[in-house]
Amino acid sequence: MSKKIIVAGAGHGGLTAAALLAEKGFDVTVYERGQKGKLGYDWTDIFDPKALDVVGCPWPSEDKYEWKVDMTFWGPNTKPSSKIRQRVPNDPKEMEIKMERSDIYEMLINFAESKGAKIEYGVNIKGPVMLKDRVIGINTDKGEILGDMVIDCCGCESPVRVGLPSYLEIQKHPKWGEKFHVYRAFYDLPVDIDTVDDLYKVTLLPDAEGPGIAWIASEKTETESHSDLLIGRMDNFTEENALKTAEKYRLTNPQLGTKQTRGGYFTLIPVRQPLAIMVADGYAALGDSAFMTVPIIGSGIGNAIKNSKILADVIANDKTETYSAEVLYNYQVEYFDKMGRDIAPLAIMKLLLTRINQDELTYAINEGILTHYEMTITANHTSLWKFLNFDPNLPKRGIKLVQNPGLLKKAAPVVLDLIEYYIIAFNMPRTYDRVKLINWARKYNHVFEKRLPKDKVKEDEASYKE
Repeated sequence: MSKKIIVAGAGHGGLTAAALLAEKGFDVTVYERGQKGKLGYDWTDIFDPKALDVVGCPWPSEDKYEWKVDMTFWGPNTKPSSKIRQRVPNDPKEMEIKMERSDIYEMLINFAESKGAKIEYGVNIKGPVMLKDRVIGINTDKGEILGDMVIDCCGCESPVRVGLPSYLEIQKHPKWGEKFHVYRAFYDLPVDIDTVDDLYKVTLLPDAEGPGIAWIASEKTETESHSDLLIGRMDNFTEENALKTAEKYRLTNPQLGTKQTRGGYFTLIPVRQPLAIMVADGYAALGDSAFMTVPIIGSGIGNAIKNSKILADVIANDKTETYSAEVLYNYQVEYFDKMGRDIAPLAIMKLLLTRINQDELTYAINEGILTHYEMTITANHTSLWKFLNFDPNLPKRGIKLVQNPGLLKKAAPVVLDLIEYYIIAFNMPRTYDRVKLINWARKYNHVFEKRLPKDKVKEDEASYKE
Protein backbone atom coordinates (compact mmCIF):
# COMPACT_ATOMS: atom_id res chain seq x y z
CA MET A 1 0.00 0.00 0.00
CA SER A 2 1.51 3.35 -1.05
CA LYS A 3 -1.06 5.77 0.34
CA LYS A 4 0.74 8.49 2.29
CA ILE A 5 -0.71 9.66 5.59
CA ILE A 6 0.58 12.89 7.10
CA VAL A 7 0.22 13.30 10.86
CA ALA A 8 0.61 17.02 11.59
CA GLY A 9 2.08 17.28 15.06
CA ALA A 10 3.23 14.59 17.46
CA GLY A 11 0.10 14.67 19.59
CA HIS A 12 -0.58 11.66 21.77
CA GLY A 13 -3.45 10.47 19.58
CA GLY A 14 -1.48 11.29 16.44
CA LEU A 15 1.34 8.99 17.48
CA THR A 16 -0.99 6.09 18.18
CA ALA A 17 -2.92 6.73 14.95
CA ALA A 18 0.42 6.66 13.13
CA ALA A 19 1.27 3.33 14.77
CA LEU A 20 -2.07 1.73 13.88
CA LEU A 21 -2.02 2.94 10.27
CA ALA A 22 1.63 2.00 9.70
CA GLU A 23 0.85 -1.46 11.03
CA LYS A 24 -1.89 -1.71 8.39
CA GLY A 25 0.60 -0.93 5.62
CA PHE A 26 0.19 2.83 5.15
CA ASP A 27 3.14 5.12 4.53
CA VAL A 28 2.86 7.28 7.66
CA THR A 29 5.05 10.20 8.68
CA VAL A 30 4.60 12.39 11.75
CA TYR A 31 5.85 15.97 11.31
CA GLU A 32 6.73 17.68 14.58
CA ARG A 33 8.21 21.11 15.33
CA GLY A 34 9.98 19.94 18.49
CA GLN A 35 13.38 18.27 18.65
CA LYS A 36 14.01 14.56 19.09
CA GLY A 37 14.23 13.60 22.74
CA LYS A 38 12.88 16.96 23.89
CA LEU A 39 9.13 16.60 23.43
CA GLY A 40 6.76 17.34 26.27
CA TYR A 41 6.67 19.97 28.98
CA ASP A 42 8.93 19.56 31.99
CA TRP A 43 6.19 18.27 34.24
CA THR A 44 4.03 15.24 34.98
CA ASP A 45 0.64 14.43 33.50
CA ILE A 46 -2.31 12.24 34.44
CA PHE A 47 -4.26 9.97 32.12
CA ASP A 48 -6.37 6.85 31.88
CA PRO A 49 -3.95 3.97 31.16
CA LYS A 50 -6.71 1.75 29.76
CA ALA A 51 -6.46 3.86 26.62
CA LEU A 52 -3.19 2.07 25.90
CA ASP A 53 -5.05 -1.25 25.81
CA VAL A 54 -7.45 0.13 23.17
CA VAL A 55 -4.60 0.70 20.69
CA GLY A 56 -2.42 -2.22 21.79
CA CYS A 57 0.38 -0.08 23.22
CA PRO A 58 2.37 -1.80 25.99
CA TRP A 59 2.05 -0.23 29.42
CA PRO A 60 5.12 1.55 30.79
CA SER A 61 7.28 -0.23 33.33
CA GLU A 62 6.11 0.25 36.92
CA ASP A 63 9.05 2.52 37.75
CA LYS A 64 7.77 5.03 35.17
CA TYR A 65 4.41 5.78 36.76
CA GLU A 66 2.41 5.94 39.96
CA TRP A 67 -1.30 5.96 40.71
CA LYS A 68 -2.87 9.39 41.14
CA VAL A 69 -3.98 10.36 44.64
CA ASP A 70 -7.33 11.95 45.45
CA MET A 71 -7.69 15.70 45.08
CA THR A 72 -9.12 18.00 47.74
CA PHE A 73 -11.33 20.86 46.49
CA TRP A 74 -11.62 24.26 48.12
CA GLY A 75 -13.38 27.50 47.31
CA PRO A 76 -11.66 30.86 47.85
CA ASN A 77 -13.07 31.14 51.41
CA THR A 78 -14.00 27.55 52.23
CA LYS A 79 -14.10 26.42 55.84
CA PRO A 80 -11.61 23.57 56.44
CA SER A 81 -14.48 21.41 57.66
CA SER A 82 -16.32 21.93 54.35
CA LYS A 83 -13.52 21.07 51.91
CA ILE A 84 -14.43 18.35 49.44
CA ARG A 85 -12.19 15.31 49.14
CA GLN A 86 -12.49 13.10 46.11
CA ARG A 87 -13.37 9.47 46.67
CA VAL A 88 -12.02 7.68 43.63
CA PRO A 89 -12.51 3.98 44.38
CA ASN A 90 -9.52 1.70 44.62
CA ASP A 91 -10.52 0.19 41.30
CA PRO A 92 -8.24 -0.03 38.23
CA LYS A 93 -11.31 0.74 36.09
CA GLU A 94 -11.50 4.22 37.64
CA MET A 95 -7.92 5.02 38.62
CA GLU A 96 -5.47 7.08 36.60
CA ILE A 97 -1.70 7.04 36.41
CA LYS A 98 0.75 9.91 36.64
CA MET A 99 3.84 9.98 34.43
CA GLU A 100 6.50 12.40 33.33
CA ARG A 101 5.33 14.05 30.13
CA SER A 102 8.62 13.16 28.45
CA ASP A 103 8.20 9.49 29.41
CA ILE A 104 4.68 9.44 27.90
CA TYR A 105 6.08 10.75 24.63
CA GLU A 106 8.97 8.29 24.67
CA MET A 107 6.53 5.41 25.19
CA LEU A 108 4.22 6.50 22.33
CA ILE A 109 7.07 7.36 19.96
CA ASN A 110 8.63 3.93 20.50
CA PHE A 111 5.24 2.36 19.85
CA ALA A 112 4.75 4.31 16.60
CA GLU A 113 8.25 3.58 15.31
CA SER A 114 8.00 -0.10 16.23
CA LYS A 115 5.00 -0.33 13.88
CA GLY A 116 6.83 1.37 11.01
CA ALA A 117 5.77 5.00 11.36
CA LYS A 118 8.37 7.67 10.62
CA ILE A 119 8.87 10.89 12.59
CA GLU A 120 10.42 14.08 11.21
CA TYR A 121 11.47 16.57 13.87
CA GLY A 122 12.15 20.28 13.59
CA VAL A 123 9.37 20.86 11.07
CA ASN A 124 7.37 24.01 11.76
CA ILE A 125 3.86 23.59 10.34
CA LYS A 126 2.34 26.83 9.04
CA GLY A 127 -0.96 25.65 7.61
CA PRO A 128 -2.70 23.30 5.17
CA VAL A 129 -2.09 22.91 1.46
CA MET A 130 -5.42 23.04 -0.37
CA LEU A 131 -6.58 21.89 -3.80
CA LYS A 132 -10.04 23.42 -4.11
CA ASP A 133 -11.96 21.98 -1.12
CA ARG A 134 -9.47 19.22 -0.40
CA VAL A 135 -6.54 19.19 2.03
CA ILE A 136 -3.62 17.67 0.13
CA GLY A 137 -0.77 18.38 2.52
CA ILE A 138 0.84 20.79 4.95
CA ASN A 139 2.76 24.00 4.41
CA THR A 140 5.94 24.07 6.51
CA ASP A 141 9.19 25.98 6.92
CA LYS A 142 10.73 23.14 4.87
CA GLY A 143 8.29 23.72 2.03
CA GLU A 144 5.07 21.99 1.06
CA ILE A 145 4.67 18.35 2.06
CA LEU A 146 1.96 16.52 0.14
CA GLY A 147 0.03 13.38 1.02
CA ASP A 148 -3.24 11.57 0.53
CA MET A 149 -4.61 12.43 3.97
CA VAL A 150 -3.74 14.81 6.84
CA ILE A 151 -4.46 13.97 10.48
CA ASP A 152 -4.37 17.22 12.44
CA CYS A 153 -2.77 16.83 15.87
CA CYS A 154 -1.27 20.32 16.20
CA GLY A 155 -3.22 21.21 19.33
CA CYS A 156 -5.72 23.74 20.57
CA GLU A 157 -4.57 26.49 18.17
CA SER A 158 -3.63 24.20 15.30
CA PRO A 159 -2.28 26.16 12.31
CA VAL A 160 -3.75 23.48 10.05
CA ARG A 161 -7.28 23.92 11.38
CA VAL A 162 -6.95 27.69 11.59
CA GLY A 163 -5.77 27.82 7.98
CA LEU A 164 -8.71 25.90 6.54
CA PRO A 165 -11.06 27.90 4.27
CA SER A 166 -13.78 29.62 6.30
CA TYR A 167 -16.56 28.25 4.12
CA LEU A 168 -15.85 24.75 5.44
CA GLU A 169 -17.08 26.14 8.80
CA ILE A 170 -14.62 24.10 10.84
CA GLN A 171 -14.16 26.36 13.88
CA LYS A 172 -10.78 28.04 13.80
CA HIS A 173 -10.31 29.22 17.38
CA PRO A 174 -11.84 28.32 20.75
CA LYS A 175 -13.63 31.31 22.26
CA TRP A 176 -13.14 32.96 25.62
CA GLY A 177 -14.52 30.62 28.25
CA GLU A 178 -13.66 27.57 26.12
CA LYS A 179 -9.94 27.46 26.90
CA PHE A 180 -7.63 27.69 29.88
CA HIS A 181 -4.40 29.67 29.90
CA VAL A 182 -2.24 27.56 32.21
CA TYR A 183 1.02 28.32 34.02
CA ARG A 184 2.77 25.49 35.80
CA ALA A 185 5.98 25.34 37.82
CA PHE A 186 7.58 23.07 40.41
CA TYR A 187 9.08 24.50 43.61
CA ASP A 188 10.88 23.10 46.62
CA LEU A 189 8.81 21.66 49.46
CA PRO A 190 9.94 23.63 52.55
CA VAL A 191 7.88 21.71 55.12
CA ASP A 192 7.65 18.11 56.29
CA ILE A 193 5.21 16.45 53.91
CA ASP A 194 3.59 14.64 56.85
CA THR A 195 2.33 18.03 58.06
CA VAL A 196 0.50 18.75 54.79
CA ASP A 197 -3.19 17.92 55.14
CA ASP A 198 -4.08 18.28 51.46
CA LEU A 199 -1.47 16.64 49.26
CA TYR A 200 -3.35 17.60 46.09
CA LYS A 201 -5.14 20.84 46.91
CA VAL A 202 -7.33 22.35 44.18
CA THR A 203 -8.91 25.78 44.67
CA LEU A 204 -11.79 26.87 42.47
CA LEU A 205 -12.15 30.58 41.61
CA PRO A 206 -9.07 31.44 43.70
CA ASP A 207 -8.70 34.97 42.30
CA ALA A 208 -11.30 37.73 42.21
CA GLU A 209 -9.94 38.97 38.86
CA GLY A 210 -11.72 36.28 36.88
CA PRO A 211 -12.72 32.60 36.64
CA GLY A 212 -10.00 30.02 37.05
CA ILE A 213 -8.48 27.30 39.19
CA ALA A 214 -5.23 26.63 41.01
CA TRP A 215 -3.65 23.56 42.48
CA ILE A 216 -0.73 22.90 44.78
CA ALA A 217 0.36 19.26 44.86
CA SER A 218 2.91 18.21 47.48
CA GLU A 219 4.97 15.16 46.57
CA LYS A 220 7.96 13.28 47.94
CA THR A 221 9.98 10.44 46.43
CA GLU A 222 13.13 8.65 47.53
CA THR A 223 15.26 11.22 45.72
CA GLU A 224 13.43 14.56 45.97
CA SER A 225 10.39 16.45 47.15
CA HIS A 226 8.52 19.32 45.54
CA SER A 227 5.39 21.43 45.42
CA ASP A 228 3.67 21.46 42.05
CA LEU A 229 1.86 24.73 41.28
CA LEU A 230 -0.71 25.17 38.51
CA ILE A 231 -2.55 28.40 37.78
CA GLY A 232 -5.30 28.22 35.18
CA ARG A 233 -7.43 31.15 34.01
CA MET A 234 -9.90 31.99 31.29
CA ASP A 235 -8.16 35.35 30.85
CA ASN A 236 -4.65 35.47 29.44
CA PHE A 237 -1.96 36.44 31.94
CA THR A 238 1.78 36.98 32.13
CA GLU A 239 4.59 35.24 33.97
CA GLU A 240 4.96 38.31 36.18
CA ASN A 241 1.32 37.99 37.14
CA ALA A 242 1.75 34.26 37.81
CA LEU A 243 4.70 34.87 40.13
CA LYS A 244 2.78 37.52 42.06
CA THR A 245 -0.10 35.07 42.41
CA ALA A 246 2.28 32.40 43.70
CA GLU A 247 3.49 34.84 46.37
CA LYS A 248 -0.09 35.41 47.47
CA TYR A 249 -0.76 31.66 47.67
CA ARG A 250 2.28 31.16 49.92
CA LEU A 251 0.63 33.23 52.63
CA THR A 252 -1.87 30.45 53.30
CA ASN A 253 -0.01 27.48 51.79
CA PRO A 254 3.38 27.05 53.48
CA GLN A 255 3.98 23.90 51.44
CA LEU A 256 4.59 26.05 48.35
CA GLY A 257 8.32 26.78 48.29
CA THR A 258 10.14 29.74 46.76
CA LYS A 259 12.88 27.97 44.78
CA GLN A 260 11.68 27.01 41.31
CA THR A 261 13.11 23.65 40.27
CA ARG A 262 11.21 22.75 37.08
CA GLY A 263 8.63 23.99 34.64
CA GLY A 264 7.73 27.66 34.53
CA TYR A 265 5.86 27.34 31.23
CA PHE A 266 2.52 28.39 29.78
CA THR A 267 0.22 26.21 27.73
CA LEU A 268 -3.30 26.48 26.32
CA ILE A 269 -5.87 23.77 27.10
CA PRO A 270 -9.31 23.45 25.49
CA VAL A 271 -12.09 23.11 28.09
CA ARG A 272 -15.16 23.05 25.84
CA GLN A 273 -17.46 20.87 23.80
CA PRO A 274 -15.90 18.75 21.01
CA LEU A 275 -15.43 20.34 17.61
CA ALA A 276 -18.76 20.38 15.76
CA ILE A 277 -17.21 19.58 12.37
CA MET A 278 -13.94 17.69 12.53
CA VAL A 279 -13.50 16.35 8.99
CA ALA A 280 -13.12 17.60 5.43
CA ASP A 281 -11.89 16.02 2.22
CA GLY A 282 -8.43 14.66 3.09
CA TYR A 283 -8.56 16.02 6.65
CA ALA A 284 -9.47 14.89 10.16
CA ALA A 285 -8.85 16.64 13.50
CA LEU A 286 -7.85 14.53 16.51
CA GLY A 287 -7.10 15.19 20.17
CA ASP A 288 -6.78 18.82 21.26
CA SER A 289 -7.15 19.88 17.61
CA ALA A 290 -10.71 18.51 17.83
CA PHE A 291 -11.21 19.71 21.44
CA MET A 292 -11.49 16.17 22.84
CA THR A 293 -10.58 16.99 26.44
CA VAL A 294 -12.85 16.43 29.42
CA PRO A 295 -14.19 20.01 29.65
CA ILE A 296 -14.15 20.34 33.42
CA ILE A 297 -10.55 19.21 33.98
CA GLY A 298 -8.91 19.63 30.57
CA SER A 299 -7.52 16.09 30.49
CA GLY A 300 -7.35 14.70 26.98
CA ILE A 301 -4.46 12.26 26.58
CA GLY A 302 -6.51 9.10 27.08
CA ASN A 303 -9.38 10.33 24.94
CA ALA A 304 -7.08 11.21 22.05
CA ILE A 305 -5.48 7.78 22.17
CA LYS A 306 -8.83 5.95 22.32
CA ASN A 307 -10.25 7.94 19.42
CA SER A 308 -7.16 7.40 17.27
CA LYS A 309 -8.35 3.80 16.97
CA ILE A 310 -11.71 4.94 15.57
CA LEU A 311 -10.02 7.21 13.04
CA ALA A 312 -7.43 4.63 11.98
CA ASP A 313 -10.12 2.00 11.40
CA VAL A 314 -12.23 4.39 9.30
CA ILE A 315 -9.22 5.31 7.16
CA ALA A 316 -8.16 1.70 6.73
CA ASN A 317 -11.70 0.63 5.78
CA ASP A 318 -12.01 3.24 3.01
CA LYS A 319 -12.08 0.96 -0.04
CA THR A 320 -12.14 3.99 -2.36
CA GLU A 321 -8.86 5.26 -0.86
CA THR A 322 -10.09 8.82 -1.42
CA TYR A 323 -10.45 9.77 2.28
CA SER A 324 -13.31 12.08 1.48
CA ALA A 325 -15.31 14.01 4.07
CA GLU A 326 -18.18 11.62 3.37
CA VAL A 327 -16.06 8.64 4.41
CA LEU A 328 -14.22 10.34 7.27
CA TYR A 329 -17.48 11.56 8.75
CA ASN A 330 -18.02 7.99 9.98
CA TYR A 331 -15.16 8.72 12.41
CA GLN A 332 -16.99 11.74 13.81
CA VAL A 333 -20.28 9.86 14.12
CA GLU A 334 -18.66 6.95 15.97
CA TYR A 335 -16.74 9.32 18.23
CA PHE A 336 -19.91 11.19 19.19
CA ASP A 337 -21.76 7.91 19.74
CA LYS A 338 -19.07 6.49 22.01
CA MET A 339 -17.92 9.59 23.85
CA GLY A 340 -18.47 13.03 22.35
CA ARG A 341 -22.24 13.30 22.77
CA ASP A 342 -22.08 12.67 26.51
CA ILE A 343 -18.85 14.54 27.19
CA ALA A 344 -20.10 17.81 25.65
CA PRO A 345 -22.68 18.54 28.41
CA LEU A 346 -19.81 18.76 30.89
CA ALA A 347 -18.92 22.00 29.09
CA ILE A 348 -22.33 23.36 30.11
CA MET A 349 -21.53 22.53 33.72
CA LYS A 350 -18.10 24.14 33.37
CA LEU A 351 -19.61 27.33 31.94
CA LEU A 352 -21.55 27.75 35.17
CA LEU A 353 -18.21 28.34 36.91
CA THR A 354 -17.59 31.30 34.59
CA ARG A 355 -20.85 32.93 35.74
CA ILE A 356 -20.84 32.51 39.51
CA ASN A 357 -18.74 34.61 41.87
CA GLN A 358 -16.49 33.66 44.78
CA ASP A 359 -19.18 34.19 47.43
CA GLU A 360 -21.67 31.99 45.58
CA LEU A 361 -19.10 29.22 45.17
CA THR A 362 -18.13 29.43 48.84
CA TYR A 363 -21.80 29.15 49.79
CA ALA A 364 -22.26 26.10 47.52
CA ILE A 365 -19.32 24.31 49.16
CA ASN A 366 -19.90 25.35 52.77
CA GLU A 367 -23.62 24.49 52.61
CA GLY A 368 -23.05 21.10 50.99
CA ILE A 369 -24.68 21.89 47.63
CA LEU A 370 -21.47 20.68 45.98
CA THR A 371 -20.24 17.33 47.32
CA HIS A 372 -17.66 14.67 46.58
CA TYR A 373 -20.11 13.11 44.12
CA GLU A 374 -19.72 16.05 41.76
CA MET A 375 -16.00 16.53 42.36
CA THR A 376 -14.78 12.96 41.95
CA ILE A 377 -13.68 13.79 38.44
CA THR A 378 -11.26 11.66 36.47
CA ALA A 379 -10.21 11.42 32.84
CA ASN A 380 -12.35 8.29 32.72
CA HIS A 381 -15.47 10.41 33.35
CA THR A 382 -16.57 10.91 29.77
CA SER A 383 -20.25 11.28 30.47
CA LEU A 384 -22.46 13.69 32.37
CA TRP A 385 -24.35 10.72 33.80
CA LYS A 386 -21.33 9.64 35.85
CA PHE A 387 -21.70 12.83 37.89
CA LEU A 388 -25.38 12.44 38.71
CA ASN A 389 -25.89 10.79 42.09
CA PHE A 390 -29.17 10.92 43.98
CA ASP A 391 -27.96 10.78 47.55
CA PRO A 392 -30.28 11.06 50.62
CA ASN A 393 -29.26 14.69 51.18
CA LEU A 394 -30.40 15.82 47.73
CA PRO A 395 -33.61 17.53 49.01
CA LYS A 396 -31.60 19.39 51.64
CA ARG A 397 -29.10 20.47 49.00
CA GLY A 398 -31.96 21.70 46.83
CA ILE A 399 -33.39 23.78 49.69
CA LYS A 400 -29.99 25.38 50.29
CA LEU A 401 -29.79 26.27 46.59
CA VAL A 402 -33.25 27.89 46.65
CA GLN A 403 -32.20 29.93 49.69
CA ASN A 404 -29.53 31.67 47.59
CA PRO A 405 -31.50 33.46 44.82
CA GLY A 406 -28.39 34.72 43.04
CA LEU A 407 -26.88 31.25 42.73
CA LEU A 408 -30.26 29.72 41.82
CA LYS A 409 -30.77 32.24 39.01
CA LYS A 410 -27.44 31.24 37.48
CA ALA A 411 -27.77 27.49 38.07
CA ALA A 412 -31.38 26.99 36.93
CA PRO A 413 -30.73 27.64 33.19
CA VAL A 414 -28.29 24.70 33.17
CA VAL A 415 -31.22 22.26 33.17
CA LEU A 416 -32.84 23.96 30.18
CA ASP A 417 -29.51 24.11 28.36
CA LEU A 418 -28.98 20.37 28.89
CA ILE A 419 -32.43 19.55 27.52
CA GLU A 420 -31.86 21.77 24.48
CA TYR A 421 -28.43 20.25 23.96
CA TYR A 422 -29.60 16.64 23.95
CA ILE A 423 -32.42 17.41 21.52
CA ILE A 424 -29.86 18.89 19.13
CA ALA A 425 -27.18 16.25 19.78
CA PHE A 426 -29.44 13.34 18.94
CA ASN A 427 -30.32 15.04 15.67
CA MET A 428 -26.75 15.17 14.42
CA PRO A 429 -26.75 13.98 10.78
CA ARG A 430 -25.90 10.28 10.57
CA THR A 431 -24.50 10.55 7.06
CA TYR A 432 -22.43 13.32 5.55
CA ASP A 433 -24.33 16.19 4.00
CA ARG A 434 -22.28 19.37 4.12
CA VAL A 435 -25.21 21.79 4.19
CA LYS A 436 -27.11 19.82 6.85
CA LEU A 437 -23.96 19.37 8.93
CA ILE A 438 -23.15 23.09 8.87
CA ASN A 439 -26.70 23.94 9.96
CA TRP A 440 -26.50 21.39 12.76
CA ALA A 441 -23.07 22.68 13.87
CA ARG A 442 -24.42 26.22 14.25
CA LYS A 443 -27.23 25.01 16.51
CA TYR A 444 -24.87 22.79 18.49
CA ASN A 445 -22.37 25.58 19.15
CA HIS A 446 -25.11 28.08 20.01
CA VAL A 447 -26.16 26.03 23.05
CA PHE A 448 -22.78 26.77 24.60
CA GLU A 449 -21.87 30.12 23.10
CA LYS A 450 -25.08 31.87 24.18
CA ARG A 451 -23.89 31.68 27.80
CA LEU A 452 -20.50 33.29 27.09
CA PRO A 453 -20.05 36.99 27.95
CA LYS A 454 -20.21 38.90 24.67
CA ASP A 455 -17.66 41.53 25.70
CA LYS A 456 -15.07 38.90 26.66
CA VAL A 457 -15.66 36.93 23.45
CA LYS A 458 -15.37 40.06 21.32
CA GLU A 459 -12.14 41.10 23.01
CA ASP A 460 -10.69 37.62 22.60
CA GLU A 461 -11.64 37.43 18.92
CA ALA A 462 -10.00 40.81 18.34
CA SER A 463 -6.72 39.45 19.72
CA TYR A 464 -6.53 36.96 16.85
CA LYS A 465 -6.72 39.78 14.32
CA GLU A 466 -3.88 41.80 15.81
